[in-house]
Amino acid sequence: MNDLAGKTALVTGASRGIGRAIALALGRAGAQVLVHYSSNESAADSVVAEIMASGAHAQKVAADLRTADGPHTLARRVSAIVGGRLDVLVANAGIATAASIEETTVEDFDDLFAVNVRAPYFLVQQLLPMLCKGSSVVLLSSLASRAAVGELAAYAATKGAVGTLVRHFASALGERGVRVNAVAPGVVATDMSNFVTTDAGRDYALSLQALKRVAQPDDIAGAVTFLASDRANWITGDTLRVDGGSKL
Repeated sequence: MNDLAGKTALVTGASRGIGRAIALALGRAGAQVLVHYSSNESAADSVVAEIMASGAHAQKVAADLRTADGPHTLARRVSAIVGGRLDVLVANAGIATAASIEETTVEDFDDLFAVNVRAPYFLVQQLLPMLCKGSSVVLLSSLASRAAVGELAAYAATKGAVGTLVRHFASALGERGVRVNAVAPGVVATDMSNFVTTDAGRDYALSLQALKRVAQPDDIAGAVTFLASDRANWITGDTLRVDGGSKL
């Protein structure tokens, strides 16, 4: 299916994990994909090569979203590549730190909010001139935003903030014809959730879910691709749970 043929898309944190799967899925749907990475250039090159091999266009773009000017730098580089229109923005880049309330440091707390909240906020701000009627913005939330899961209080707070941003962004950008939604995965087999590689970790993940298998990045990518496409043109301000029925 070429639902996104002729459209441009930026995926942040696209060199691995869920972001990689999203970039590949958008490419398969026909989009020109900008593969954002922070430091792993070789991994970004691999994603670009795989998208190009499928017949779509792709290009890597670097920026450190931990820094205050990272979103501004990324927006400038995106504009230089695709010009005045961006059809799809997927703000996937994120970090997680598991720690008890007692063990959480100010530095870790600030890093979490810098990457998971500040970066998507100012990236949307800086890309506003390129977002126009029909554009779709998808942010990544989490099961942790609505349920207590492990020692993730600070991380969960960032994902709760993402849900708030989605509603405000959707309200503010609706007059422009720009849709804003979020996807909230549960436990997914990525480097961020590598505990599922152990028997105990897998059993814990399955205990949370109605569907008894470990999610893969492609499970999330399909939902994001749907929200990015015109098939979701009457959906905005919503958070789609893609978590196998976790914590029902």
